[in-house]
Amino acid sequence: MTLLLEEKYQTSWQERQTFAENMQPIIGQLFRNKGIEISIYGKPLVNASAIDIIKSHKSVALHEEKKLRLRESYPFIKALSEMNLAPARVDIGKLAYRYLFLGLDNGLSVEKFLEQELVTIGKISDVEHKKDVVLYGFGRIGRLLARLLIERAGPNSLLNLRAIVIRPGKDDDLEKRASLLRRDSVHGAFNGSITIDKENNVIKANGAFIKIIYAKSPAEIDYTTYGINNALVVDNTGIWSDEEGLSQHLKSKGVEKVLLTAPGKGNIKNIVHGVNEDMILSEDKIISAASCTTNAITPILKALNDKFGIRNGHIETVHSYTNDQNLTDNYHKAPRRGRSAPLNMVISTTGAAQAVAKALPELAGLLTGNAIRVPTPNVSIAIMNLNLNIATHKEELNDYMRQMSLNSKLQHQIDYTASNEIVSTDLVGSRYAGVLDSQATIVDGDRAVIYVWYDNEFGYSCQVVRVMHEMSGINVPTLPAS
Repeated sequence: MTLLLEEKYQTSWQERQTFAENMQPIIGQLFRNKGIEISIYGKPLVNASAIDIIKSHKSVALHEEKKLRLRESYPFIKALSEMNLAPARVDIGKLAYRYLFLGLDNGLSVEKFLEQELVTIGKISDVEHKKDVVLYGFGRIGRLLARLLIERAGPNSLLNLRAIVIRPGKDDDLEKRASLLRRDSVHGAFNGSITIDKENNVIKANGAFIKIIYAKSPAEIDYTTYGINNALVVDNTGIWSDEEGLSQHLKSKGVEKVLLTAPGKGNIKNIVHGVNEDMILSEDKIISAASCTTNAITPILKALNDKFGIRNGHIETVHSYTNDQNLTDNYHKAPRRGRSAPLNMVISTTGAAQAVAKALPELAGLLTGNAIRVPTPNVSIAIMNLNLNIATHKEELNDYMRQMSLNSKLQHQIDYTASNEIVSTDLVGSRYAGVLDSQATIVDGDRAVIYVWYDNEFGYSCQVVRVMHEMSGINVPTLPAS
């Protein structure tokens, strides 16, 4: 009996692995050639290993009553590859489940069902324009943005990374910049090939041809000389945060708009994608993507406020150290941040709680916040102690948030975990703004304590890319929408 069970399991596993390996090239070609991003219940399959594809199918059982097998989803991916579609995010897991188990097939073939469900996407020929992108600065966020944009490089890429601007360096600067893109102590090796053209100051990566421009200020640059026009400049230097400083970019020839990867001051709109991106107007020239913490907490606060109402609350962020702190004790203009970051927990401040009001005005004045910097290099957690307008219980709140993570406008911002073993390193590389830890949720009547993990580097960078799409007038729909 044991031998038969073993053989049955091995046969089943080999079948799954074969289907996963057959899916990989189709998923890759859909992404590169058509801009179609495939997922299974929110789990992205682009550049996923065969094992990751198998695991994504296994996760369906966490949300539905029945399993979704790879042999059941494969025909949907295959049919999708033969359709002429404009760029979109398609959750093939949800579509396959609806067709196979919820009786929504209406007697249609897989091909006809997909045509019916995806009719709103449009065709490749409908795509009107692409956007030149310039990264101004090449630090932690700049390099992760480069990885994300290079990942999307291809004939139907809508955001084209054309150049990176950095301060003049030494003779081996280009090699070192390429090396930092190639290897990362937190996020691992770059997934692909990187070479340099030293004569032309170019980094070539997975088909992307990226000009490295050395300049001390925006005033020195004429982007049109590099064939760059109407560009979106993403400023991730941290040097300027107000309109006066960031407007310098708009004086450079070839620049149309500017996006700041930090909280903007004054009248600059702070955008948390999924919450208030509808505030972006075509005439807006300078926009902020807010902070990593603001992006992590605002979508979850919106979801909770929409259902339960929030009277007031306090948010404590336990945040990984950043490179504005000192490795060893040394002078720093800010209180406590001069003490060694890898050796200390450091009480600091955060403006994220107040910044939420820029995206969610209904919460203005209701939240306080503070921060503790801790000796980890990446991934943070926000602890939200909230007083609600409506009493609830843990199961109801968690179930509501799980549904919001799967079937709402916030499905790209909110992830949900039911694991009671998850720790910070498990969230490195998360593409979500925040991940609700349901096992840590505490509810007592109208008081709730919510724990939200977030990759303060990569998850935030994914949010920045979503804002880049909005600023560029690029609509990449998600289907099914709910």
